Amino acid sequence: MKKVLILVLLLVVSSTTLTRAQTKLEQDRAAILALGGFYKVTFDYAETFSPDTAYRNHPQYHSYGYEWAVVEQETPKKIVIQHLLVVGDSAVIKHWREDWVYEEQNILSFDKSNTWKKTKLSAAEVKGRWVQKVFQVDDSPRYESIGTWVHVDGRHQWQSECDSRLPRREFTKRSDYNVLRRGNRVYLTSNGWMYEQDNQKIIRTDTNDKLLAREKGYEEFTRTDQAKFAYAQGWWKKQQAYWTAVRQVWDEVYAAPGALQLKSKAEGKLLYERLFELADESVKGNWSAHQSKTEALKVINLYLEKTV
Repeated sequence: MKKVLILVLLLVVSSTTLTRAQTKLEQDRAAILALGGFYKVTFDYAETFSPDTAYRNHPQYHSYGYEWAVVEQETPKKIVIQHLLVVGDSAVIKHWREDWVYEEQNILSFDKSNTWKKTKLSAAEVKGRWVQKVFQVDDSPRYESIGTWVHVDGRHQWQSECDSRLPRREFTKRSDYNVLRRGNRVYLTSNGWMYEQDNQKIIRTDTNDKLLAREKGYEEFTRTDQAKFAYAQGWWKKQQAYWTAVRQVWDEVYAAPGALQLKSKAEGKLLYERLFELADESVKGNWSAHQSKTEALKVINLYLEKTV
C-alpha cells in the first residue's frame, strides 16, 4: 500500500511539473507573438562612460519610423518575425529579422572582422530558454543570444548578452571599435514593447578586448493605426516568396561546417544592394521558388570567404 501511495505521489508531481512547463512555454510563445504588429518606433542611443578620460562621447542618436513586424512562421518551438520599415505612403524597406528558437543548441557567435564562429551549447544550457537570432536586411547574420523569458508581477521580459558587429547606425561611420557587446532586454509594455540595451563598444584584437565606451539604448515600439501599412502589406505579398527562398539559401550556408566569414563588398557592391535588386527582378519576372533560390545563391556565394 505504501509503495502504491508513493507511486501515485510521483505521478502527481510529474504531471504537475509537466503542466507548469507547458504553461511556461505557452506564456513564452504568447510574449514573443505579441512582438508582431504595426508600430511607430523611436530609436534613442547615448554613450554614457569611457575609461579613457581623453575620449569624447559621440553625439546622441535619435530617430523614428514606422514598422510592421510580420509573424512569418509559427511552430511550437520557433517563431520568425520579419520587420518592414515604412517610409511615407508608398515606400517600404525590408528591415531586420528575428528568429526565436526554443532550446536551440547551435549558435553563431560573432568574433570580429565579419566572422562568426559556430558554438554548440549543451542540453542543460538551453533547457527552458529561447535563442533570439537577429539578421541583417539581407538575411545575413548580426548576432544570436540566449535567455530566459520571465513572467512575474505582470511583467514579461527576456534578457541576454552577446557580441555583435557594429550597429547599422555606426557601421559605415566609425572604425574606432569593432565589436558591440550587447546587453539586451526585451519586455512588453501596455501599448507595445521595449528593446532596452546596455552596450559596450569593444576594441578586439587577437589577444584581448579593450573597452572604448559604454552606451545606453532604447527602441520603443508603440502600436499604431494599421491603415498606414496598407501599401506595405501589398508590397510584402509580392516580395514574400523571393525572401523565403533567400532564407532557405542562408539556412544551407549556416548548416555548413566551419566558421562563417563574409566580405564587406564584392565587385564594388554591398550584399544587400544585390539581393534587393534581385527581389525587384523576381517580382517583375514572376520567378519560381527554384529560380529565386538559384539566383540568390549565386549572389551570396560572391560574399562568402572560405573558412575552416
